[in-house]
Amino acid sequence: MRLTLRIWRQTGPDEPGAMTTYEVDGISEDMSFLEMLDHLNEELILGGDEPVAFDHDCREGICGACGMVINGQAHGPERTTTCQLHMRHFNDGDTIDIEPWRASAFPVVKDLVVDRSAFDRIIGSGGFISAPTGSAPDAHATPVPKAAADLAFENAECIGCGACVAACPNGSAMLFTSAKVVHLNVLPQGAPERESRVLDMVDTMDAEGFGGCTNTGECATACPKGIPLPTIAAMNREYLRATVKGGKRRTG
Repeated sequence: MRLTLRIWRQTGPDEPGAMTTYEVDGISEDMSFLEMLDHLNEELILGGDEPVAFDHDCREGICGACGMVINGQAHGPERTTTCQLHMRHFNDGDTIDIEPWRASAFPVVKDLVVDRSAFDRIIGSGGFISAPTGSAPDAHATPVPKAAADLAFENAECIGCGACVAACPNGSAMLFTSAKVVHLNVLPQGAPERESRVLDMVDTMDAEGFGGCTNTGECATACPKGIPLPTIAAMNREYLRATVKGGKRRTG
């Protein structure tokens, strides 16, 4: 398979970037998208050129490290992570545009690599539960209703890849943040920080410069783990509950 790749190249966060065109040949339909980029980079290195920088780690669709906009779609034409996208979904002779996540809260570090540490700061502000001292509790010591457990597991699948932000026309992180809030808030173990968690995490999300949610639904469509759009509504209810319980109402 022979392809024309138009890839965003940017040497650093303060440098201008541009799309650069490359021709690659010998691409197998069984290659993953990242293996195809590895093939390109081998050719670039052999030719004395700088390889294309991109994020990756486990390459098994679990860690959330990989991520790029492929032909205008976060992670590409299939609902999966970039590392699990295979070249059989493209045709010989195709032109493929490859860009980094586009969001002001995800500044470009180099080429296709963006700084997603804003997600870490959102988690750090409330994405945890109280850790009691002493020995580990007995299994099943804290009963969890099945509906709550199912909802928690559904939202715990979020891998923090950032596709929701990249797909959102507003660059909103509501789906990510709501998944982390709802995952813990529906469990009895998360009850001690229930109010502070949603208030602090939403405040941090806003402070990081993510856009507002207008319920376009692109986030849920792009999410490789299928986090559902109603999760955002669930977090909004948690937020309202916390502000009312705390005796304060927030506007804006």
